Amino acid sequence: MDTRISSTPILSVATPEAFEPQTFDDPAAAVDCLQALYERNTRFLCEAFEGLGKNGRPLTRFRACYPQVSIETSSFGHVDSRLSFGYVSAPGVYTTTITRPRLFRHYLKEQFGHLMRNHSVGVTVSESSTPIPLHFAFGENAHVEASAADTIDIPLRDLFDAPDLTTTDDEIANGSYEPGPGEPSPLAPFTAQRIDYSLARLSHYTATSATHFQNFVLFTNYQFYVDEFCAWARQQMAEGGNGYTAFVEPGNILTPAGADKPETDYTLARLPQMPAYHLKKKGHGGITMVNIGVGPSNAKTITDHIAVLRPHVWLMLGHCAGLRNSQRLGDYVLAHAYMREDHVLDDDLPVWIPLPALAEVQVALQDAVAEVTGYQGYDLKRIMRTGTVATIDNRNWELRDQRGPVKRLSQARAIALDMESATIAANGFRFRVPYGTLLCVSDKPLHGELKLPGMATTFYRTQVSQHLKIGILALQKLAAMPPEKLHSRKLRSFYETSFQ
Repeated sequence: MDTRISSTPILSVATPEAFEPQTFDDPAAAVDCLQALYERNTRFLCEAFEGLGKNGRPLTRFRACYPQVSIETSSFGHVDSRLSFGYVSAPGVYTTTITRPRLFRHYLKEQFGHLMRNHSVGVTVSESSTPIPLHFAFGENAHVEASAADTIDIPLRDLFDAPDLTTTDDEIANGSYEPGPGEPSPLAPFTAQRIDYSLARLSHYTATSATHFQNFVLFTNYQFYVDEFCAWARQQMAEGGNGYTAFVEPGNILTPAGADKPETDYTLARLPQMPAYHLKKKGHGGITMVNIGVGPSNAKTITDHIAVLRPHVWLMLGHCAGLRNSQRLGDYVLAHAYMREDHVLDDDLPVWIPLPALAEVQVALQDAVAEVTGYQGYDLKRIMRTGTVATIDNRNWELRDQRGPVKRLSQARAIALDMESATIAANGFRFRVPYGTLLCVSDKPLHGELKLPGMATTFYRTQVSQHLKIGILALQKLAAMPPEKLHSRKLRSFYETSFQ
């Protein structure tokens, strides 16, 4: 009979050589040190796993910890009041654990640079007390043979640390985290384990590596938009890139600038749940598009994970039900408020919390609509309405007694209804990622106006193309802004982390 409990006690814990903390006044040097420390510690765990069974029964546990960065300031001196991030609000010690510094190199250099300039302090790199789970040490693309551990009868969790979901949470981002007496305050909205968890999920849901994600993100709920985006991205590549360097599709299939087809003939047997497509620029300055499918659960899931990459903005482009008789199929809806009946974020962000419209995003979207359609000023009202978008979790809401939902929609002055936009905006608010929504009216169920099959074909062929051009142009306008202008102080709470 196989035994599931080892009779041999684990006698000791093997760790890498102790690391002496180092303080830097150069952001690039600090990131170099973090990268060397992280790669040393993950290599230690990977080599320990690969050595299982080769040297007899292991009598030790293997542990390596995440690197961390910290600063200490003793001044209440005010920094530039226009800033929305890059500083701490009170004297004290601030710290955060770090993972994948090579992936986050550009981001970390920016955050360290802000702290050094705003507080005239150095950044200290040291080793934290938070273990790196073996699962995360291998990274995204590793292939681990199960046979490597088959030669021993000791559970892997007795030998290596596993992800600890009791501490992998969003307390910092939600504003509910309170340091204990004498503990440092957080520097960043996410801990290293929380980031690693999401990086693993991103690869699973989108079938692309986190390294390909860009800082300007489009979400859609229809494949038509993805098809149009892919055609446009391939055209950019064939024309030499036009500022973009590569186009990446699910399966990490890459088409470089100047090429008219991918580098490989490989294709995925089936698409993932939420496929992602990346038109890349240097410094992650390009565009990522994700087909999230239908429903608020998907919208929350994907934004929970993309948020750890700290994008500069995300926009929702999709179809909606027009609620006003004056609207026509194909009209646009620019959301300036959200009625939240999606319920998936109620425990993290109560529904009584308002979601403000962000001026920079609103102006970029409105200007993009005007440029692409040719309508200006008062004439723009012919094809676009600005108002409240309601998001629900019941796709067949029309089949219920309409007196309740229709009354609420009317009282809220709602002009459109969908199943994703408020969720994406709410998670943008929660995670301090600038957000916006531009929808296209595809039916008017309250007024008996639905698309017939032939009408639908024409609608999708003409309107999706125009809608996508508007979304891309809006992102290009936002990408041209300085980050300090795009990242709004509206999204900052009383006690914020320094990192964007």
